[in-house]
Amino acid sequence: MVRRFGDMIKIKSPEDLEAYKRWHAAPMPGVNEMIKACGLKNYSIYSRGEYLFAYYEWEGEDFEADMAKMAADPNTQAWWDVVKPLMQPLFDRSEGEFWSGMEEVYHLD
Repeated sequence: MVRRFGDMIKIKSPEDLEAYKRWHAAPMPGVNEMIKACGLKNYSIYSRGEYLFAYYEWEGEDFEADMAKMAADPNTQAWWDVVKPLMQPLFDRSEGEFWSGMEEVYHLD
């Protein structure tokens, strides 16, 4: 089963966007490997002004278990420690969200 996701978040400042881009130009060891190990693929992040948009696909059997595996990973936790402070969740996000999930309106393969 393949699921597609689109998420948005706000970056705190132009300086934080530049730092965010630098971190993503050379991710910490183990980060990309864990993303792949948790079934995420075709992962892209775009910026427009103060907003970030992420698109990714997940293929697996248990999305929640894969996300829990990622969250428990020490490399991922270290990564989040440096990139999360650069971002500001959207005011209208759902409870428990950091990045705001989006509804898929149209898809064409």
